[in-house]
Amino acid sequence: MTVLLSDQRITGIPAIENGEPLVDLFTRDVLTTGQQFARESVADRLAVADTFLPVGIRLHVVEGLRPVESQQAIWDGYRAELERLHPGISSRDVDQLASRFVSPIEVAPHVAGAAVDLTLIGAHGALDLGTPIDATPEQSNGACFFAATNISREARTNRSLLADVLSAAGLVNYPTEWWHWSYGDRYWAFLEHHPTALYGPAYSLT
Repeated sequence: MTVLLSDQRITGIPAIENGEPLVDLFTRDVLTTGQQFARESVADRLAVADTFLPVGIRLHVVEGLRPVESQQAIWDGYRAELERLHPGISSRDVDQLASRFVSPIEVAPHVAGAAVDLTLIGAHGALDLGTPIDATPEQSNGACFFAATNISREARTNRSLLADVLSAAGLVNYPTEWWHWSYGDRYWAFLEHHPTALYGPAYSLT
């Protein structure tokens, strides 16, 4: 069973900020949509993962560091959508459902600069990975989950390739979102059996 970001096993992990700087992914020759930032170790690992890909295929980061205000707006918007879809749902249950798609603000890895949303591109554009980035479980009938079976063989192959190179570089996936990979956050600490996360909210650096 998937452990969600709202789970006490995740929220109970302390984050001990190590002061690592944010870097522009462009400086690591990582392809991005616009200007994107991540912690230095995340950026370095993405650059390494990119070199593991077959010739002609590259990583493409759509989003890295996310402002707290944006994270809160995404959380609030999706939570409200779920309340409309499930009238009478308890606050606890809607929080749990919401955390399949967006992290609660207090543990959000994007806010810490620890996570990126990314895909693969080739000579003719984005490769088929089964769903668009940021497709909700409701919109995609669960195909956004990394291990979903209701995707094409090509999409499954491409997801496996994405996982192979990113895992080899030390990043971990949030399994409800094939596109979301992180390093140094609470979910990484949980999966890799570390007692603490490496990064707190990035605004603590300023």
